[in-house]
Formats: sequence, structure tokens, C-alpha cells
Amino acid sequence: MARVAARLSTDGEQSTHPVDEVLPLPKLALYGFQHVLAFYAGAVIVPIIVGNALKLSPEQLVYLINADLFTCGIASIIQALGVGRIGARLPLIQGVTFTAVSPMIAIGLGAGGGTAALLVIYGAVITAGIATFAFAWLPAKAFRTVMRLFPPVVTGTVITVLGIVLIPVGLNDAAGGLGSPDFGDPKNFAYAGGTMLFILILMKIGKPFLSSISILLGLVVGTTVAFLLGDAKFGDVGDSAWIGVTTPFHFGAPKFEWFPIVLMLIVMLITMVETTGDTYAVGDIVGKEVDSETVARALRADGAATALGGVLNSFPYVAFAENVGLVRMTKVKSRFVVVAAGVFMIVLGLLPKAAAIVAAVPHGVLGGAATVMFAMVALAGIQTLAKVDLKEEKNALIVGVSLAFALLPATVPVFFTKHMDPDLSSLLNSGVTLGATAAIVLNLVFNGLGKEGAHDAPKVELPAQVAEADKESAAAVPAQAGEGEAARTPAS
Repeated sequence: MARVAARLSTDGEQSTHPVDEVLPLPKLALYGFQHVLAFYAGAVIVPIIVGNALKLSPEQLVYLINADLFTCGIASIIQALGVGRIGARLPLIQGVTFTAVSPMIAIGLGAGGGTAALLVIYGAVITAGIATFAFAWLPAKAFRTVMRLFPPVVTGTVITVLGIVLIPVGLNDAAGGLGSPDFGDPKNFAYAGGTMLFILILMKIGKPFLSSISILLGLVVGTTVAFLLGDAKFGDVGDSAWIGVTTPFHFGAPKFEWFPIVLMLIVMLITMVETTGDTYAVGDIVGKEVDSETVARALRADGAATALGGVLNSFPYVAFAENVGLVRMTKVKSRFVVVAAGVFMIVLGLLPKAAAIVAAVPHGVLGGAATVMFAMVALAGIQTLAKVDLKEEKNALIVGVSLAFALLPATVPVFFTKHMDPDLSSLLNSGVTLGATAAIVLNLVFNGLGKEGAHDAPKVELPAQVAEADKESAAAVPAQAGEGEAARTPAS
């Protein structure tokens, strides 16, 4: 359980907790923009990958990026500021979940690609968001029972599967993008390799803040080099409007189809585990008690944001672990910093020219950055599995068999495309779906639901460089967030 920070003023009265402090406007702006920088690459890469996979036009891709950023801002404000019993009221940034990338591409390709595919995706996203919102209002006992379906052997396997399945997506972009005339051209791999090398150098020798924005800097430097060599085209930037407002159902009325909805419900079950872990992790970092009601409020915000995303032409939302790491590095605990970041994102979501610049990133550059990100996702899953007793045969079987199921769609695609009903194929032709389902089912078969309370407080492992950078960053960052903190006592 997280700890509670009891901050006392000089006269003995309890003062404002650091999480609830409203910092001066300049600090709010600075720290909020820092969150946006750490978050930005992860925020825009999902619509870019999905949009490219569905063969959307540059204009449609720009709109997707704007809609994503705009909704991210609203979702983060709801999570951090809180609306009634919705929102954890903790410094949690909301972003589009990577878990949904492969399933959404599968749904979209099954629907024929293009904007028609988006309508099927949005129908599933809206339904899954409403279901998540409703689930978070369940009685505490029922809520905990469902959460016990996801012990570390399941969550670690799912996260590992997610990274392994997404790595080929990054590699295809590194080759120039599937279907492009220059697919496989060594020039594309040169851009990808250069971008990847630059990111790895920053991660190796950079300061904590540089490491946190290494993906973004890699995209900027890689695109700049490509532009100087004549391989990055920014003609669409000039054609884009300065201001653009995201409107509900821009691409048309959503379509509600059964199998895509089931697939998206599975995605949201997985993201609930991620948000639960992030909520406990950030609560521990900022010294704020996190109980089942706090987790429920965080999940209600996820559900509300996801449903809103389907309406505003975006995708499912989850608390971003990257920004949890940033809170730990900077020691800035105020949730109003995230509110400021949300305002920045809303403004960026109203600027099509900014989105057009992002959409112009060459495939090779994007592939290099995406491959690093997806590989780190797989590593996070492996770190979680390191805590599992894999010498126990049943746990080893859960992991091994689930990985085998996850590789089936990529290894034998003809089984899904030629020998399966199209609707069923759109549900099952996803390594994430098959791997996650296998892990959950096999865990129930071998381990049952486990003991009551055994998994009530899952934790998110932050990257090693985050922990190592704590002392260094404490000296480099203003000490505002830690001033006046009294000794902490364990929560009851």
C-alpha cells in the first residue's frame, strides 16, 4: 500500500499535500510542458501507425493526430483534476494505449481499410469505453475479484506479447512502409538505423530529462537529416490550416459490430491492469494513499476518456507509465502540473500545421524510433516476468504457450485470411488478442483466481535509468515539491 504524506505547518495544523498544491503559473507552464515533451512521441505514434496501416490520406492522418492530442488533453485534465467520482486526482497523464494498436489494425484491415475501417473501430472503442466506465462502479469485492484475473504471470506475458507483436510493425516502417514503392530500400534502413543509434546514444550518455525525450529528439534529428537530403516533404504543412477544431464523428457515424467490440473489450481489460499499476506507482512516488476507490476513479476516467475518444475520432486511453517515471525523476508532485500539460495538448490539438509536420516524418525515421519503443515494451514485460517463479512448471507453461499463440497470426496468416469467417478473423487475427486470452485462460486453469488480496496492488516497474537518476535529478530540479514534507507514516 502507498504511504501517506502528512505535512504539518508550524502551528501544527495539516497543510496542503504536495499533490494538491497549485504552483505559480511560470512553474506550472514549465513543468507542464516538460510532461508534454516526454509524452508527445508516444501520443502521436499510435495514430501515425494506425493511419498508415489503414492507408489514410495525409489530410486524414493530420486530422487523426489533432483529434488524438485534443482528446489526450481533455482526458488528462479529467484524470488529474477530477470530476465528481471520476479521476484519480493524481499526476497521471492519459494517452492512447499501445495495447490497442495491433487489434485496431486487425479490425481496420478486416473492414477494408480507409475511413470505413475507422467507423468500425470507433463503434468498438465507444462501446468498450462505456463498459469500462460501468465496470469501475462495481462493488469493491467484485472489482477485486476481476482484478485477480491479472497476476504478474498474466500481465508480464501480455506486455511481452504486446512488444513482440508490435516490433514487426516498427520494422516494416523502417523498411519504408508496407506497399510503398521503395519498400526495403537500404536508404530507409539507413534512416532507421541512424535514428535508432541517436536514441540509444541519448539513453546511454544523456541526462534524465534528455533520456525521457530521446524518442522525440530522435524523430526531430532523423527528420531534419532526411529533409536536408531531400527525403522529407513538408508540402502538406503549407496546405494545412492554422486552426482546426475536432468535431464529433468527423468521418461518419460509428458502426457497431459484434466481433470488433469483443476484441476492444479485451483490450480494455488489459489497459485496466496497466492503469491500476500506474495509479499505485504514482501514489507511492508522491506519498498519497491509494485505495480501491482511487483505482476505481482512475478507471472511470479511462472509460470516460475512451468513450469520448470514439466520439472525437480518437482511440482508447490509459495512464502513461512514461510520465509516471517523469514524476519520479523530477520530484514535482502537483497534479495541477498535469492539468497544465492537458491545456498544452488541447492547444496543440487545435493546430493542424503542427500535426502536418509530425505526419511528414519519413517512414524510415519513424520505424527506427518505433522499433526502440516497442522493444522497450517487450523488455518491460520481461522485467515483470522476472518476478514470477518460472521454475514452477505451470507458470512456465502459461508464458511459453501464450507466446506460441501470439505468434500464430504472423506465422500462418493464411489460416485467418482464407480458412476463417471474416468476422471471426477480425477478432482472432491478432497476436495480442490470442496471447492475452491464452495467458488469462491458462492462468485460471493452472492457478485459479489466487488468494484474496494477492494482487490488489500491482506495481509498475519503472525503467532502470529512472531509479539510477533519482539522486542526480533531485539536485538538478527545483526542490519545490519536496519542501516542508514531514516524515511519512504507513497508511492504515
